[in-house]
Amino acid sequence: MSITRLDPGPRMSKAVIHGDTVYLAGQVGEPGSDLAGQTREALASVDAILAEAGSDKSKILQVIVWLADMADFAAMNAIYDAWIDPANPPARACGEAKLATPDYKVEFIVTAAK
Repeated sequence: MSITRLDPGPRMSKAVIHGDTVYLAGQVGEPGSDLAGQTREALASVDAILAEAGSDKSKILQVIVWLADMADFAAMNAIYDAWIDPANPPARACGEAKLATPDYKVEFIVTAAK
């Protein structure tokens, strides 16, 4: 099977396509924005990358959500629940983690089918 890398860099690619599976790098919003802004920006990035890869959110298989503070769980879910395709909800996990910089509040790691 072929492997296609979208925007490969020295450390990572924006996404990797292997066969009919698309693996996205972790998506974050603008550092320093509030949680709502970062959530919306990150999910918009997911939409754009999936479209570039020939997929969309109806084909998402799994989402892993990292929150800098689990106290933001309900606020993140309010935006996520309005964004996700309700007819095709993916498997999902959510946990608290120290993200790459304290300016990040949420990160989404997505795997989708083409």
